[in-house]
Amino acid sequence: MLRRNAFRLPRHPASVGLARRRVQNHLADWGHGPRDPALEDAVLLVSELATNVVRHGPLLEREFEVAVTALADGSCLIEVSDEGQLAPRLRSVGESEETGRGLHLVENLASAWGVWSRGRHGKTVWALVLADASP
Repeated sequence: MLRRNAFRLPRHPASVGLARRRVQNHLADWGHGPRDPALEDAVLLVSELATNVVRHGPLLEREFEVAVTALADGSCLIEVSDEGQLAPRLRSVGESEETGRGLHLVENLASAWGVWSRGRHGKTVWALVLADASP
């Protein structure tokens, strides 16, 4: 069975925590237990992707969209969409820098991740977490 839920949030720092809670609640409602590594990784991934939108999204954009899909095998697909045209990219980060590690975390937690263009409507950054949570 495939279950999907999508919701829009204001582009505001408080929305990152709300995105985490909503994804966690949806996955828990769909049978993922509180200590399920896939649930924990999915919640962390949505936090990083939502933070990227809040920090780097288009200044005039008021909202962004989060979607969580639970696949039949227990894997999770996280999608975060915004109106921005620029795809996020991994960058080198120095030891003393306090930011810039989010996509490295996504790279290490997700079994796969990428960016889908939505044409003039922006992009969707997605990350797949396998049921056994091993990338």
